[in-house]
Amino acid sequence: MNVTFEKAENTTVEWLTPPELVRMLGEFDLDPCTPVNPPFTHAKVNYNINDNGLKKEWFGRVYMNPPYGKGMELWIEKLKIHNNGIALIFARTETKCFFNHIWDDADAVLFVKGRIKFYDIHGLQKGTPGAPSIFIAYGKENAMILEESKIEGKFIRLK
Repeated sequence: MNVTFEKAENTTVEWLTPPELVRMLGEFDLDPCTPVNPPFTHAKVNYNINDNGLKKEWFGRVYMNPPYGKGMELWIEKLKIHNNGIALIFARTETKCFFNHIWDDADAVLFVKGRIKFYDIHGLQKGTPGAPSIFIAYGKENAMILEESKIEGKFIRLK
């Protein structure tokens, strides 16, 4: 018996959120995970890898699509502590990250219907990733915005 596992075509850690999705979530003050020389931005202030957003102070309403892979949990933990923002990650709900920082700490989640077509660092749409995506809201206002965003999917209030 042959078993095939679903795998993303491109295994880069830079999966840029489509700007139209972020616009549906309103204005953001900070994106601490912006690529160097981004094709577009999602916030008024943007930190890239050279700024080391994990070490810098966060302020205002944050949008975050953290680097996928090792170390992602540190970004989610920092957003949880900041408690004012929305993150987009893979919907791997069984992981340590979900149990340590999302299920009991986030205000709401939105499981995205279907697969998001992310962009690469050149501003071109990539293929879809090998896992579904989820938006995570920290703060009651962000939960309300996420619920009213009109992004297709299943919204669940956690607090």
